[in-house]
Amino acid sequence: MQSPDFLNSLAGFEEVEHTADWAYRVWGQNLAELFIQAANGLYAIASVQRGANSPVSRNIQLHGVDYESLLVAWLNELLYLHESEGLGFNQFEILHLDRHNLQAKVSGAPVKNWNKLIKAVTYNNLAIQTTEKGLEATLVLDV
Repeated sequence: MQSPDFLNSLAGFEEVEHTADWAYRVWGQNLAELFIQAANGLYAIASVQRGANSPVSRNIQLHGVDYESLLVAWLNELLYLHESEGLGFNQFEILHLDRHNLQAKVSGAPVKNWNKLIKAVTYNNLAIQTTEKGLEATLVLDV
């Protein structure tokens, strides 16, 4: 259980109730923070444990029709890198982000343990909302 101070932070994530799948809410002061918190939340929900050895990094370039499609593509790319190469990341640098393009550098290590299977990130009711503190979105995971 998170403390009330956790919800007052300017960037973060928290798991939320969802009827059939898993969902989590992310927030940040800007789009780059929102995307990074979405990645952090994905790994936290899956209870990922990375190995201490063999650090790796990858450059990611994605295209989309809007910020929401880029957010889904971003998280699904991280899932793909786990499925295809057994990798998990804990350092994220957004190099470029506009309405149609995302360039990022991610660093991490081979995954020792991925405790919860996540098939994909969905578009279910996804909308990036402006709040008085910045931006927020709720993501639904297909499990």
